[in-house]
Amino acid sequence: MTEKADYYEILGVSKTANGEEIKKSFRRLAMQYHPDRNPNNKEAEQKFKEINEAYEVLKDEQKRAAYDRYGHQAFANGGSGMGGNPFGGFDFNFGGASGFADIFSDVFSEFMGGGRRQQSYAVRGDDVRYNMEISLEDAFSGIDKEITIPSSETCEECHGHGTKDGKPAPVCPHCHGTGKVRLQKGFFVVEQACPQCGGSGHKVSDVCPKCKGRGSVNKEKIIKVKIPAGIEDDTRMRIQGAGEAGIRGGENGDLYVFINIKPHKLYTREGANLYTRVPISMCCAALGGSIEIPAINGEKLELKIDAGAQNDDVVKLKNQGMTILRSGRRGDLFVKLRVETPVNLSARQKELLEEFRSISIDDKCQPEAKSFFDKIKDLFAA
Repeated sequence: MTEKADYYEILGVSKTANGEEIKKSFRRLAMQYHPDRNPNNKEAEQKFKEINEAYEVLKDEQKRAAYDRYGHQAFANGGSGMGGNPFGGFDFNFGGASGFADIFSDVFSEFMGGGRRQQSYAVRGDDVRYNMEISLEDAFSGIDKEITIPSSETCEECHGHGTKDGKPAPVCPHCHGTGKVRLQKGFFVVEQACPQCGGSGHKVSDVCPKCKGRGSVNKEKIIKVKIPAGIEDDTRMRIQGAGEAGIRGGENGDLYVFINIKPHKLYTREGANLYTRVPISMCCAALGGSIEIPAINGEKLELKIDAGAQNDDVVKLKNQGMTILRSGRRGDLFVKLRVETPVNLSARQKELLEEFRSISIDDKCQPEAKSFFDKIKDLFAA
C-alpha cells in the first residue's frame, strides 16, 4: 500500500507555519490545480483532492494537533486504537456541502470580491465630468471661470440617511449588515448583493419624504474654476469634493474639468511654441521691410524682413510664444513667410515689371534660378 504524502509537504509549508501561511499556500495551489483549469487531467485532479484533504486538516487547530501527534493514523478507523486519542474521527466527505463547498466559498468569495466583510454604510458620491472650451488667449493668460453643473447635495431633512426620522437606518436583518448573501449552486458558492438592502447593509423602512430615501436632492452648483496660464489642450483638472453629494455621511465625489482649447485664427500651438504663416509682397521680400502682426497677449509685434527673403523662410521671435505652465517663462513664435506673386496687375505695373525683367538678364539677382538652368543645359548637352 502506497504511503500517503505528508500534509505539510503537499501544501508546501513548514510544520511551524501559521494559519495565514497555510491558507495562502492552499489558495495558490487550489487555483493552480482546479479541474476547470486542468480539464481531463487525472494527475491534476488527484493533486487537487490531496491539496483539499491536507488543508481540511491543517486549517483546524484540533485536527492539526492530532495530525502532528499521530500522523495519518489519527484519522484511520475513526481515530480508534490510538492510545486514548481524544480527538476521535473526522469526516472527510469532500463531495458534501459541508466539506468541499465550505473551503471554496472562502477561496472564491475573496477571489471575486474580497471576503465576507461588513459593507460600509456611508457611500461616496459620484464624480462629475464637465467639458470646458476656452480660447488660446485664455490658455496663455489663465482665467477664472464660473460654471453651472447639475449636481446633488445632502438632504437636510434626513441628514443623508434617507430615513423619515433622520437617523441611521437599522442593520438589514437579511444579510446582517454585510450587504451580501451567499447562494450555493452545486459545488460552488455564489456571493451577490443582498436583495433586501441593495448591498448597503442597512434597510430603510420609512423613507424621507423629501429625498425619497436617496439621502441627497438634486441641485445645480455654481463652481469657480481657476484655469492656470499655460494650460495644455485636453488637460484634466480635478476639483476635490465638488461632485455629487455622498450618501449617509459619505464624502462627496470630485469634479473633473476637461479643457479643450478652440482653434485660433492666426496661430497654431506645439507645446509652448506658437506658429503662424504670414504673406509678404514680392517687393518686401526683395527689398526688405517690416510688418506688424498681433501677439498672443494682444500687443503688436514688429516683424522685420531681411532683403532677399525667400518663400518658406522662418523668422523666430524669442519669448513671444505661450506661457509655460507654473513658470514665468514663455516659448517662442515662429513665422513662416509666404512670398505672394502679384495678380490683377495694371498696365503701368506690367510695364514696370517688363522693364525690371529686361534689366535682370544677367541673372545675378536670381542665383538659384541660374544654378538650376545651368544644370539643365548640362543635361541637354550630354
